[in-house]
Amino acid sequence: MNIFVAKLSFNVNSAELGELFTEFGEVTSATVITDKMTGRSKGFGFVEMPDNDAAKVAISKLDGAEVDGRPIAVSEARPREERPYGERRQGGFGGGNRGGGYGDRSRRY
Repeated sequence: MNIFVAKLSFNVNSAELGELFTEFGEVTSATVITDKMTGRSKGFGFVEMPDNDAAKVAISKLDGAEVDGRPIAVSEARPREERPYGERRQGGFGGGNRGGGYGDRSRRY
């Protein structure tokens, strides 16, 4: 079962996250998600446990537990929703026609 862990301290690394769950059973993988540019933790991660029963016990025991001075949120991870190619979010810089800087040149003064 894939487990989502949120509200992590920025000091927690992947090894420490995995170690937290080993008390409840075998951990296949543990990953703290980091910013691609800075390498700094984003404050959440994922833990994979092959035994669903052990994973459910871990979720119930660790949800709200204090880790590195912060209460963490632990839940079953939802599968990623695939978005069709054309459905990209608009955002970032520019976009759209906002008009020129000189106004309507065909207009007479």
